[in-house]
Amino acid sequence: MCLYFKLEEGEGTDMSNAKVYYTSFKTSYHENLLQKLHRLMKTAGFENIDFTDKYAAIKIHFGEYGNLAFLRPNYAKVVADYVKELGGKPFLTDCNTLYVGSRKNALDHLETAYVNGFSPYQTGCHVIIGDGLKGTDEALVQIDGEYVKEAKIGRAIMDADVFISLTHFKGHEMAGFGGALKNIGMGCGSRAGKMEQHCEGKPSVETDKCVGCGACVKICAHGAPVVTDKKAVIDHDKCVGCGRCLAVCPKDAVAADFSDSIAMLNRKMAEYSLAVCKDRPCFHVSLICDVSPNCDCHAENDIPIIPDVGMLASFDPVALDQACADLCNKMPATPGSILSDNIQADEHHGEGHDHFHMTHPDTEWQTCIAHAVKIGLGTDQYELITI
Repeated sequence: MCLYFKLEEGEGTDMSNAKVYYTSFKTSYHENLLQKLHRLMKTAGFENIDFTDKYAAIKIHFGEYGNLAFLRPNYAKVVADYVKELGGKPFLTDCNTLYVGSRKNALDHLETAYVNGFSPYQTGCHVIIGDGLKGTDEALVQIDGEYVKEAKIGRAIMDADVFISLTHFKGHEMAGFGGALKNIGMGCGSRAGKMEQHCEGKPSVETDKCVGCGACVKICAHGAPVVTDKKAVIDHDKCVGCGRCLAVCPKDAVAADFSDSIAMLNRKMAEYSLAVCKDRPCFHVSLICDVSPNCDCHAENDIPIIPDVGMLASFDPVALDQACADLCNKMPATPGSILSDNIQADEHHGEGHDHFHMTHPDTEWQTCIAHAVKIGLGTDQYELITI
């Protein structure tokens, strides 16, 4: 099935050859980067979406506190202002994290977003944490995929009429790289949704952290957690993977069991992306800059593995990720980066290595692209149009 947003006749994306628009970070006296991003989006067909009185979710990563590689809020303001210019009602959004950090609940998440510059006064629109206060406010989206039957997506994201992904393209320690599909699939999952993508969807208790308070017992509707000898244990036969015990544990002792393979993670992430994008207008922007080796979820960021590449936009998130990966792999490694160090240490890497696999040898990203194509989310065949 083709899930592209339908443009006017003659302007749509062909499944065999999606259009991906690209521009570099070079500027002139007549056009700065923010103006260039606006022109890129306009050229790519942004105005063909009907935004009139529509709620538009702009999915972005606000960056973990301490990380400085995330996209500057100035870029988000360009997108938000453009939506308002076209009569829409934009909001920036992300969902709470599965791991312990500065974005594990909506209050901490909002505080981190504001500290990192994503306040309404700087971006021109409000921030809504997609899955609510504790990461449990989710919409169940039926997709009947090979691995996911019912995706658990942040409710505010699914309530939006239009979905826009604004992605910082970078390396990733589990998925190879964090592109549009990572931003959409994993990023829009509720805490239970993220857990389902990372594992079989059922948490366990780290007994050294557990104090036996029973909060998990009280919140569970299925009797899965049991406290014995002041330590909780979760019965996976009773657990349905709702993730509510993760949200209420005061000691962060309940955690997901990251047991799935990288390939399985990638396939589930593609299916979650399908759940987010299907049946409504979508548009996708990726900026290849400050390409840190790890996700912006880290409370630190290492030096970029490659030089800055440019800005890209498309109606097809699969083609967009493929184009970004291809452009990155044409770039030289940054001297002194993890990528450069790994290349020098590998005598057999040759000229055809993949930068992201070379950065994190236990990862690969091709499975996500291939599965996204298989399920009809998009195509990996694209025409790169430089503006």
